[in-house]
Amino acid sequence: MLFASGLSLQPMKNVFSCLVLALFMSNFLQAQSLLQSGPMNGYADLREVAIWVQTKKEASVSIRFWDRANPTKKRLSASLKTTKEQAFTATITIDSLMHGTTYHYELLINNKVEKRNYDLQFKTQALWQHRTDPPEFSFVAGSCTYVNEPQWDRPGKPYGDSMMIFETIAARKPDLMLWVGDNTYTREGDWNTKSGFHHRYTHTRSLAEMQALLASTHHYATWDDHDYGPNDSDRSFANKKTASETFFNFWPTLPGKPFDDGSICQTFQWNDCQFFMLDDRWFRAPNNDKDSTRPYFGDAQTNWLLDALKYSKATFKIICSGGQILNSARVKENYSIFPVERRMLLDKIIKANIAGLLFITGDRHHAELSKLERPGTYPLFDLTTSPLTSGTNNPANEGNTLRVPETLFTGHNFAHIQVSGPAKDRKMKIDLCNNRGGVVWSKELKASELK
Repeated sequence: MLFASGLSLQPMKNVFSCLVLALFMSNFLQAQSLLQSGPMNGYADLREVAIWVQTKKEASVSIRFWDRANPTKKRLSASLKTTKEQAFTATITIDSLMHGTTYHYELLINNKVEKRNYDLQFKTQALWQHRTDPPEFSFVAGSCTYVNEPQWDRPGKPYGDSMMIFETIAARKPDLMLWVGDNTYTREGDWNTKSGFHHRYTHTRSLAEMQALLASTHHYATWDDHDYGPNDSDRSFANKKTASETFFNFWPTLPGKPFDDGSICQTFQWNDCQFFMLDDRWFRAPNNDKDSTRPYFGDAQTNWLLDALKYSKATFKIICSGGQILNSARVKENYSIFPVERRMLLDKIIKANIAGLLFITGDRHHAELSKLERPGTYPLFDLTTSPLTSGTNNPANEGNTLRVPETLFTGHNFAHIQVSGPAKDRKMKIDLCNNRGGVVWSKELKASELK
């Protein structure tokens, strides 16, 4: 017998009814939520951060935030309206913050708190210059995020997999994440219209496994062909202006860009590292152009990059590009098929005696480390990390003579990079990780070795 004779079942029925009602109300409230995706932490500086959010329809959004050390003193940001013209996205700028401080926050939609079952927090960068050694920090890099949508996908086996990788990354609690291109995959129904671009970016950004990572880590991005337009697309892509507008709607960037024509290249600093997010599409000539001098990054962007590298006082200068830079094989869309510009850029880097340089690239649906020895100076490294969730391939026989032995990995992956040590002995530890967080291989680079 389950119950003793004479025991009333009414209290248990009441408890069961309450549980059913609670579950119903939870599902009902979730269904009624106006939140589409986010919130996501954008850039972070010493006194200002950006928080991005997307709603399902027009709404008013704001952020209530507080210093983790003083939770009773809460502040409210300005309120912004999301509109269809901008895919119902908004970037809320929060200023007048204290440097080196962690803040918790909550999102308000139409003045109501949007409950999340994970922590929402952001942090300002530290003011360490002339005071202390640069702080230790870590960041993650990855590329190629394909999220399946059967009615628009090609027939056959689904191309996207390992969506849990974003939960794996979030568990490592990096300070920032670099999205190194193909951060979404536009399909045939997407790239010719604004509504198509908005749909594809929205579909990817709404992935459930991604949300906790978006809300606790600061995010910076560049693009490659699939989030710019069709496969292998270049400067001739007719809808590039819409692609650019959509990118800026979905990726908050620091005020001030080198170019106002639509190119998305930018630079930012985090402690003693400076990151250069290059645009490998806006100025790029077609791959089938037979002129050996054809541009890849283009003269304007290349000259800006060289000037910025010469000016930079950063210990590590990290150049991020959707396509590989050092791979010697003239295959696919590698920089090697643009030999004149590639040689010019590498020669000018040597001539300028730029220290602390590292490339981080994506695109290729595998991971590897390439190393270019340079007589009379330090070697250059190109860390390729791809894919996060897209299909994988094995280029073992493609002929990259610069590949560091035992660094080729053909599973889903990301790079977790830790920067540490005193100012005079700074080092960078690179862990190439699989989708479960296991370390595939590691490499340490010391600043003293990159001079």
